[in-house]
Amino acid sequence: NWLTFGSAILLTILIIFTQTRGASVGAGIGGAAEVNLTRRGTEKTFFQMTIICAIVFSLSLILGALA
Repeated sequence: NWLTFGSAILLTILIIFTQTRGASVGAGIGGAAEVNLTRRGTEKTFFQMTIICAIVFSLSLILGALA
């Protein structure tokens, strides 16, 4: 299904971009000592887009399994 494939690719890109934003790649993968609890601006937008994309991906998998 094109929706499942497209949302999987977009979700992967959004997760990688969200994890490495504002930190080095090593800190994004391994974790950093710094904890930011408040998301603001574009970081909040990307976080919300990731959640929406995850929901679309999950629903497309469920609907594809039922069909």
